[in-house]
Amino acid sequence: MTLHTDYALRMLIYVAARQNGVCTVNDVAKAYGLSRNHLLKVAQTLRDLGLVETTRGRAGGIRLAKPPAEIAIGALVRATEEDFSLAECMQANGRACAISPACRLKGMLHEALAAFLTVLDKYTLADIIQNKAVLGSLLRIDAQAA
Repeated sequence: MTLHTDYALRMLIYVAARQNGVCTVNDVAKAYGLSRNHLLKVAQTLRDLGLVETTRGRAGGIRLAKPPAEIAIGALVRATEEDFSLAECMQANGRACAISPACRLKGMLHEALAAFLTVLDKYTLADIIQNKAVLGSLLRIDAQAA
């Protein structure tokens, strides 16, 4: 997975752990020790996907746009990943490999990728945050904000 997808998942986990409140990109950046600028792009992506709502201004921030049980992890990964090429031969613009006509690896990699996504399709954000209290503690979310 790309960092963008990784950070999108982390941001959703953080926001869901604060489900009853609004948080800022700065809150997420501080909790995970990540780049604020990169997280701003992630928040925009999540907003464009309809997963979070963003509000500007002094009382602004981000919050979930849907309940955690309605945020499918497999769908999120598919939406945030640009390319699922596990090897050069799987890339649309990849060079032809000398053994392509006889190679069976590409098929195996497609099968592995399909299995990976099938597993993620079984889960939602609600499954990830079942241990919300522990996550909140590790992310230093104060109990009143959670």
